[in-house]
Parts: sequence; C-alpha cells; structure tokens
Amino acid sequence: GADAFAAVLASSFDKLQGAQSTADNLAVQAATGDLKDVHDYMIASSEARLATEMVVTIKNKAVEAFNEIMRMPV
Repeated sequence: GADAFAAVLASSFDKLQGAQSTADNLAVQAATGDLKDVHDYMIASSEARLATEMVVTIKNKAVEAFNEIMRMPV
C-alpha cells in the first residue's frame, strides 16, 4: 500500500544521504592528504552517484504514474 511505498522512498532517501555523506567525507580526506586508499573514495563516489540516479528514477516514475492517473477519465 501507500505506507510501504512511503517506507521504501524514505529508506532510499536515507541511503542516498548516507552515501553522499560518506563520499563527501572521503573527498575531504583526499583533499587534505589524510586518505590512505584513493579506491575508497572512488567506490564511495560511485555508490553516491548510483544512489542519486536511483532516487531520481524513482521520482520520475512516481511523477509519470501520477500524471497517467490524472489523465484517466473519471
């Protein structure tokens, strides 16, 4: 139902925020020279990018579904 969709959406946003925060922290460490392994930053950056793409895709599909419902005759 609607509660399940809202839970999935909230979980996706939480994961996105966490992935972006991790990538940001590792980027700061890389810039200051404190990062031991550059691969950690590259992986975190890729995860954040993919999470962003996933959330944007979910949002786009939800908007498409809403628009399709609004076009239905009553």
